Formats: sequence, structure tokens, C-alpha cells
Amino acid sequence: MIDDTTTNIRFLNDAFRQTLDGGPVLVTQGIRALDPAVQCEVIRPVRQFDAFGPDNDPHGEHDFGAFTVEGQSIFWKIDYYDPSMQGGSENPADPAVTRRVLTILLADEY
Repeated sequence: MIDDTTTNIRFLNDAFRQTLDGGPVLVTQGIRALDPAVQCEVIRPVRQFDAFGPDNDPHGEHDFGAFTVEGQSIFWKIDYYDPSMQGGSENPADPAVTRRVLTILLADEY
């Protein structure tokens, strides 16, 4: 069952991931080591990702996804921090107390 808190988190995560606006977007060394053309092809699937299901989204928050580009398995994930980035957010449904961070990484870096 998805409650209002989960719905708010999902909405905020989708907006952040689709626009890349509202927090830092990090790419790992593995992504940076890919050919520049492949690196460019990684962003679009993250922004357009909609293949959420029980295996990759058990809590309904749309905070994780996986896909393949040019034979490379890619993961993305969203983490929730307090505004100072010193610890986890106490309430990821409240943007006033949450800073989202999107990380894009090779699956084998997870």
C-alpha cells in the first residue's frame, strides 16, 4: 500500500531525476571512464526511466533504476540527506529538510 508520504517522495524523486534540477548529480569513475559518446547516452535513460516494479522499487519511491547502454549495465540511485549533507534526511517527503543526490554508476561499482 502506498501512502501520501510515499507518493510525495516518488513525486519529488521523479521531478529531480527527470529535470536533474534540485540537487547534485554525481557520476562515478566508472561512468567517467566510458567513451564520451557513451557517457552522453547514459543521461537520457536516467531521465526517461519508467520501468519501476517490485524488484527495483519495493517501497514505491522511484529511487533506483537499472538499464543497459552499449553493453554496459548502468544503475542510478537517489539518496536523501539533511540540508547540511551531514546525515540522512529525517523526512524525505519534505523538500525543506531534504537534499536529494542522484548517483549514476556502473552496476559493478554498486
